[in-house]
This record gives sequence, C-alpha cells and structure tokens, in this order.
Amino acid sequence: MNPSAAAPTSFHADFDLLDPEWNVDPYPHYRELRRNAPIHRSQMGDMGFWVVARHADCLAMLRDRRVSSDTLNVPEGFRRPIGDDPVAAARLDMRPFLFRDPPDHTRLRGLLVKAFTPRVVESLRDRTQQMVDELLDEILEAGEVDLLEDFASPLPVRVICDLLGVPAADWGRFRIWSDDMARGLDPDFLLSDEIVADRDAAVVQFAGYFYELLAHRRKHLGHDLLSRLIEVEEGGSVLTEAEMLSTCILLLVAGHETTTILLSGGTLALLRNPDQMKLFSADPEAQRGGIEEMLRFVTPVQMTARAMTENCEFGGVRFARGDYAILLLASANRDAEVFEDPELFDITRTPNSHLGLGFGIHHCLGAPLARMQSHVALATLVRRAPQLTLATDEITYKSNIVMRCVESLPVSIHG
Repeated sequence: MNPSAAAPTSFHADFDLLDPEWNVDPYPHYRELRRNAPIHRSQMGDMGFWVVARHADCLAMLRDRRVSSDTLNVPEGFRRPIGDDPVAAARLDMRPFLFRDPPDHTRLRGLLVKAFTPRVVESLRDRTQQMVDELLDEILEAGEVDLLEDFASPLPVRVICDLLGVPAADWGRFRIWSDDMARGLDPDFLLSDEIVADRDAAVVQFAGYFYELLAHRRKHLGHDLLSRLIEVEEGGSVLTEAEMLSTCILLLVAGHETTTILLSGGTLALLRNPDQMKLFSADPEAQRGGIEEMLRFVTPVQMTARAMTENCEFGGVRFARGDYAILLLASANRDAEVFEDPELFDITRTPNSHLGLGFGIHHCLGAPLARMQSHVALATLVRRAPQLTLATDEITYKSNIVMRCVESLPVSIHG
C-alpha cells in the first residue's frame, strides 16, 4: 500500500494535538481515526509525523526492534535543538533507559531489575497500607474533599520517596518538581519556552538533590532502593553517576504521575458506574481485574512516540527510515477488534490485552508497584468510604497531552 493512501481523502478530522477537543474527550476522535484513518500522516505544523490508532499496529510497533524510542533518533523538528545549551546537552546525555535502545537499554534495565523485583514490591505492601490509612484518616472526617489533591497525588509520591529512601521532610518539594517534569513530557514541538524552562529547572533540582543524597547514601548504605542501586552489578557493569541520577528522576516522575492518574481516573470510573463500584467493593477477586480494566479504560500514558531506524511496513503502510510516529495507546485500548464493548467499563473483562503499561522491552518496569499500590489504595478507599459519591458533574482535565489527568476530583465522603 502506498503511504499516501493510508488516510482516505474524505476524512478531514486530522490528529491535531492543539485542538482543545482532544483534551476534553479524545475517545470519539480515536474511534473515528480507527475507522477512517488508522495509520495516517498528520500535517499538524507541516511536520508530517505518522499517527497509529489501532491495537494491532501499535502492538506490532512496540514489538519491533526497528522502531526506536531513543531520543537520539528523534528527527530534527520534533525535539528542541541543543545548540550551546549545557542543560539541554546534559539532559540528553543522562536520558533514562526509557529513552534508549539496546544495548544501553538492555544493560540499564538489567541492572535495575535486580533492585526492583516483585519480592521488593510485595515487601512494601504493609508500608503502603499504612500510608493509605494515614491519608484517609485525614480526609474521612471532611464532608467533601478533592480526592486528586488529598489522596491520589500525595500517595504515589510518598510511596516512591519511601522506596528510594528520600526523607519525609522532602516529599512536598518532589511533588512540585514532578508536576513540572510531567508537563514537559509532552512532545517538544508542542511545548512553550516557559514549560521547557520549568521542566529543565526541575531536572536540575532533581539532579542536584539526588547527587547529594547518593553521596550520603554511599557512606551510609541502608535497605532502600538507592542503596540497592549503588550495590547492583552484573558482568562487571555498574550504574554511572549520570545513570543513577536519571534513573532516580525517572522512577519518581513515572511512579508518581502515572499512578496518580490511575488512582483518580479509576475512582472516577467506579463512581460513574455504580454497578462496577458495587462489585469492586464486594469482591476481592474482582479488584485485581478491576485494576487491569482501569489500566485499559483510563490509560495513564495516552500515547508514546517512536522513530523508524529502517524502512519497514505496518498495517499495509510503508514507513521510511527516519519517519516519526505517535502511537495512540489509549485508542488501541478501545479497539473493538480486540475488546468487546470497548467503551464499557467492565472490571470482569477477560481477556484484557491492554497496552496500559506498554509492551515489549519498554513494558513498564514499575508495573508490579503500580498494581500493588493501586489495589491497596482503591480497595481501602471503597471499604472505608462506602458512601463515596461525586460532588460535581463537571470534570475537567489538565492540558497535558501524554499524561491525561483530571484537574480535580471533588467527592462527598458521606454520600
């Protein structure tokens, strides 16, 4: 198939990331793309990147080693030029394994796996339960609260900071830096100079903080993740200073933002579907399936970008070396070719082959932590606040594109 034939000429609803309607409710647009232009070139800004909307095509690309997530392979025009900017150069040099390809990705992820095992995550369950109960103790006496601000956002920061060994007194500032970093995760060509400056400032602040904390921890090893990162070694390979810093930042930002969206979006889905809330509250077995359905239905990371390192073909469309594509993971998770009644929130859904945690070599390293933390948090929330209801009909979303999160989640604790 000729690439120019990928999108029918009668279809005009191009993928425009600057259209506010995408943020308000992207799912009708995703549905139209899957139906009329599942793989097409967006002419937004005359840059001509590819847009991929179907599950099968997204999955095939995530599996294919010719499709790169390395920042170095992002074509000019889609990332900001480094020039003489030392901060931008340092940021590129210390990019985490998420934005690298093998063999660097293989080495770094291999080292991290040793310090981030399911056993370690399970050992955090009791501590996570304690944090959940502490937060709920603070808000259950109130009549109405913003569940995003008072529960869904602070909990992941506390958990990941506790895991890393960050002192509790510093948790507040990490949340601010993480918010600035999350906004800066949108494609560079969409970001204002102010957002880029805030993002780069957050990187500098994160790096400076962890540089000092790592220096202290090397002299006083403990049982936290930072100590394990210092100690991990495989085949004579260890994490360099820059790799340590980028890993700490990635774990905090990814661990905070994605879980915040999962908790707030998952709670919203339950509140809007009383039958599912009833089942989730009553059936512990359904709760684990419920977390998987939330990952599909909410899709904390709505999209990811890839660059072609070779000529290749997906979905009958030819891609050239150097082409750039945005994979709409949230669209893939609503694909009727894979999911029956995909717009329906169903916590008993099985099978559930969602891409909510990615796939392939870049499948989310923190998936066990996200699942455990969300299960503990939401199971406890519905148990301790059985009369929880939405306190508004007007739910709005932040302007973030990659990570789609509500602005607030006002709820009534006592119905």
